[in-house]
Amino acid sequence: MNNKPIRTVLVDDHPLVLDGIRARLEHEPGIQVVGEACNGEQALRRAQELKPDVMLMDVSMPVMNGFDATARLRELEPEVRVLILSMHDNREYILKLIRSGASGYILKDVSSEEMVKAIETVHQGGTYFSSGASQTLFNQLDAAPVSKPAAGVGEVLSPRELTVLKWLAEGYNNKEIARELGISVRTVETHRQNIKSKLNIQTAAGLVRYAIEQNLVQLS
Repeated sequence: MNNKPIRTVLVDDHPLVLDGIRARLEHEPGIQVVGEACNGEQALRRAQELKPDVMLMDVSMPVMNGFDATARLRELEPEVRVLILSMHDNREYILKLIRSGASGYILKDVSSEEMVKAIETVHQGGTYFSSGASQTLFNQLDAAPVSKPAAGVGEVLSPRELTVLKWLAEGYNNKEIARELGISVRTVETHRQNIKSKLNIQTAAGLVRYAIEQNLVQLS
């Protein structure tokens, strides 16, 4: 078992915010804050110098914003997971950052416990949206199990796999999907592995991006 702390870099252009986040995390034995940055360009340098596991990054910053920094990190340091910490409860912000490569999005009013959970989740390869961000992102989804997938998607995935992918993209876990569809958790897990294999997408964030881009979930 790997007991190494999660090496984390904090990125925000407000010193007081950086001090506050560091104070919230410094007593967490599983997280080590190894550096800070005040803009996107500095964040890229810190990522290359320090090789952190996770970057906790703001969106609105001078020199280079969080959108551009996230996209560049995906190219330069693809192993670094980006978790956005923002005050912006905005669907377009969240969607754009997912497409840029962010693994999660939490709002600045989250508790310390939820911040730690989000860092741990993205570090483990998952995706994490705080409750406020999830509601903003998915509150106007089409209620149909599968809604007008893009041409060709149905040729890759079966109808049941499309349905499971949509539920996954909406933030449901395997047990919840099994309950909703009246199937076993093991069957959901099998569908999930088949989806990843067919699409060649191994991360939860990647599946969310794919589902959004293929119109399996609808954003107004």
